[in-house]
Amino acid sequence: MSSNAAPGKLACVTGASGYIASWIVKLLLDRGYTVRATVRNTADPKKTQHLRALDGAKDRLNLFEANLLEEGSFDAAVHGCDCVFHTASPFYHNVKDPKAELLDPALKGTLNVLGSCKKASIKRVVITSSIAAVAYNGKPRTPDVVVDETWFSLPEVAEKEKQWYVLSKTLAEEAAWNFSKDNGIDIVTINPAMVIGPLLQPSLNTSAEAILKIINGMLRSIHFLEMIYINSRFFM
Repeated sequence: MSSNAAPGKLACVTGASGYIASWIVKLLLDRGYTVRATVRNTADPKKTQHLRALDGAKDRLNLFEANLLEEGSFDAAVHGCDCVFHTASPFYHNVKDPKAELLDPALKGTLNVLGSCKKASIKRVVITSSIAAVAYNGKPRTPDVVVDETWFSLPEVAEKEKQWYVLSKTLAEEAAWNFSKDNGIDIVTINPAMVIGPLLQPSLNTSAEAILKIINGMLRSIHFLEMIYINSRFFM
């Protein structure tokens, strides 16, 4: 798309140092948007250097510090924006304190971002959810089954199996839709699976790391798993 596709438009991307978010920032800049990108620490080059190096970043990228657990933390970043892309959420499988490390940041963070969007009268919020929020419900996944917007993972199933990441994404998306209904905010959720493709940030994303562990022999045995991969550029 032409770099002049959206001149004068302003977008915010939360959790901008992440894999998907970095690609969103890049594509928004490519399409002429001015971008406000939130990170936890704007002084950390490992989180920001690759963003500052993007084409158009010098003139149209502004970095903001924000904390998912701090109410009002996103107010300045979203104020005046035409749209907000909320991607910030922890992605860990092995945690010692699920509530502190996964559940609170995902759930409270989503509500804090949406609260800031409500105050700023944002027109549309696009939320990066996960296949984890829809796939753990005990329903059959045979060819005749249609997966639609009514599908949600069951929190009790995730909790019983100690799938804390699944639980975090399920609760966060459910809370987002309830907030949308109660406050009249137009939201869209995207539920990607394992996301791979070219890297913009200096560190491996979780999906690519899983493949690398198979290649370099770190995983000595591979159990049968359903693993669905999507290229980062296909859904953007």
